[in-house]
Amino acid sequence: MQLRKMMLVLTALGAMSGLMAGCGEDMTSPGACSSNDECGESEICHPTAQICVQTCSAAVDCPSTAKTCAPLGGTGPNATTSICQCSTDVLCNGGTDSESTALVCSNLDNVCVTACTSNAECTGDRTCNVSTGQCEEGDTEPEPTSCTGEGRSTCAYGDACSSGTCTELAAPTCSNLQGKPAASFDPATGTGHIIYNVTKEDFGSACGSDTSAQTVKARVHFYSKEDDLPSTKEGLNGFFYVRTNGTELNAVPLSNGYQRSADRKSASISLNLCTSAADNQIVLGVYFTGGNGYCATLTK
Repeated sequence: MQLRKMMLVLTALGAMSGLMAGCGEDMTSPGACSSNDECGESEICHPTAQICVQTCSAAVDCPSTAKTCAPLGGTGPNATTSICQCSTDVLCNGGTDSESTALVCSNLDNVCVTACTSNAECTGDRTCNVSTGQCEEGDTEPEPTSCTGEGRSTCAYGDACSSGTCTELAAPTCSNLQGKPAASFDPATGTGHIIYNVTKEDFGSACGSDTSAQTVKARVHFYSKEDDLPSTKEGLNGFFYVRTNGTELNAVPLSNGYQRSADRKSASISLNLCTSAADNQIVLGVYFTGGNGYCATLTK
């Protein structure tokens, strides 16, 4: 009778031992954590994967699933601590004899993690690539905003509608505007009109009776921040034309053909210049006080 009881006890202990071994060898659930305190004595909490990972001094300290011993890296307090790092999904899942695909070797962290199926399973701003099970770096750039027409349309101040998408206007790079406030325009603090396009209207016709000069005419397209454009060009305060040497001229007297939209949001005006008849190309800079700068290269 005593022997039977002892056998039962040993059987029960054996079963418990099997269960404990099973927990330690579970390849489908890496231990989640938020701090080192939640990990084992020879483990640390990975700062971005947020799972407990094995620390090491050499590769022999590491399991077959993650054979490489290398510094964690980064800038955190454990940056120089070496951890066991993986190299393939197959090894993470127990080798070629295993049929499991529950784990992947993180491309970002080099540790075995559970394959994701949704963004909610990824940490930080990472997003889930469902086809690979990898949590990837999130797209920090906002999705482009769709729009119709041109000018500001439904875009944010400082952007312009182009081919159905709101696009940030590039900072001017021509020498005309270098060092000018308009070259470092910031929509967050800007107050002036936004020039979003300059098109050629004429290049080469006679410039009065001067046979050594020719006409260059450019159409300047712009919109306002507050939808308050004036009814006539004389109300366009702070409109400047800038030569390549940086010399500024009041562009209003040089302009004509001002056209304003009915909603007072956008307008265009023709800038008329006389240049040497020998010129086949010119670079002009234009800007409104408090607004962006715009460079245009016009070719004959």
